[in-house]
Parts: sequence; structure tokens; C-alpha cells
Amino acid sequence: MDTVSLRPARQGDGEALFDITRRSVAALARDHYSPEQIASWMGDRSPAYYEDLISRGQVVVAEYKGKIMGFVDSEPGEVTRLFLLPGVAGSGLGARLLDIGIENARKGHTGPIKVESTINAEGFYRRHGFRTIERGYFSHGLGCDPIEIVHMELSP
Repeated sequence: MDTVSLRPARQGDGEALFDITRRSVAALARDHYSPEQIASWMGDRSPAYYEDLISRGQVVVAEYKGKIMGFVDSEPGEVTRLFLLPGVAGSGLGARLLDIGIENARKGHTGPIKVESTINAEGFYRRHGFRTIERGYFSHGLGCDPIEIVHMELSP
């Protein structure tokens, strides 16, 4: 994945980010969550949801031969999203994106960097220095089962 370019997300990338998230969850989280949780994971999200994230200017995408392979989003003090196409998981691309997410999360923030990890990604974040704080749940509020998450943080 050395020839992957990293760039700020642009308006129009929302469809790709939506698709990456949906495909990533379906393939990488399926052994850790119920079929019902996977089916309802995206809630009422749409490509427009991701276009709104892009407009905030914190999303960075990884692109290979014109195709977006993954992305990271962050805000001061938190890496809020990191998703990859299933075929590139384990290639080192997630680590590259996480480094960018951490760097961006440190801008204007001096404390620990937080992440709400899925169960399946907890080991990934641990390998990159995050420690587990507690387990919790996330719900889209759509009447579906809450999704177990792991609250983690990286020391400053």
C-alpha cells in the first residue's frame, strides 16, 4: 500500500465514505456483533451524512488508483471514525490513517486522545498505544439493539 495517497476528503466523496463504512462493518464486525446489529448499524446515515462530515474539514481519505480505500475523521481530543475497505485491512493502511487522525486530534488539545472502538478493533487500537478505559454501548435510537463499544484513550 506504499502507492496509496492520503488527502483531505472533498465534497463528492460522501458516497465512497458511506460505502466503505457499510462494507467494513458488514465484513469486519460480523463475528463480534449480531446480524441484527450489523443490519441496523448505519441507522439513518446516508452519503449526505458523510458530505456533512467532509464539510467540517477533518476527514482524510486514502486513495489508490483513484479509488478511496479508507478514511479517518477526528476532532480535538478524539479520533471519531476510522474505516477501511475489508480487502485492505491488515495492510498497514489503518495505521497510517490512525497516525493522521491522532495528529489532527492533538491540534488544539493537550490531554489524552479518545476513541470509541468497536469490539473487533480493540486489539488494533491497543497495538497503537491506546488503553481500554471501559466498555459501553452506542445506539442510533432506532429501536435496534445497542452496539457494544470500547472507550479507549492514548496518553498525551
